[in-house]
Amino acid sequence: MRCPKCSCNDDKVVESRVSKEGETIRRRRQCLNCSHRFTTYETVLPAEITVVKSDGRREEFKPDKLRAGIKLACWKRAVSPEAIDKVVGDIANALASLSESEVSSRQIGEMVMAALKEVDEVAYVRFASVYRRFNDADAFISEVKKLGRN
Repeated sequence: MRCPKCSCNDDKVVESRVSKEGETIRRRRQCLNCSHRFTTYETVLPAEITVVKSDGRREEFKPDKLRAGIKLACWKRAVSPEAIDKVVGDIANALASLSESEVSSRQIGEMVMAALKEVDEVAYVRFASVYRRFNDADAFISEVKKLGRN
């Protein structure tokens, strides 16, 4: 690791600690050239997930794009930003734990709908209306009736 003070590449690890969540390692290092101490953090990089769109295009999974769609569905609803972040985080973690590096946009949409159904039913219907491309009021009514049965 390059020393931020003298730019030397020789250092030693003085102390290591794992974060409470177990996802990050904090290391105190000391430069062997100038004795300057500095801190580094190590984390595992998430696997890159490719989203396969319905038309066959492929694009990188972007949690911010997912968050924007969920925020739009939750607009003017009593859904906290923390709840939205939790849905996005849970979906991102579920995708990262899959053995596949590619996932269909359909799978992601189903995951979002399942999560929104638990968070806010109106947000769920809003998201479903776009995701499933409702064309008329009957499609909305049908989806709302399904909610009533569950």
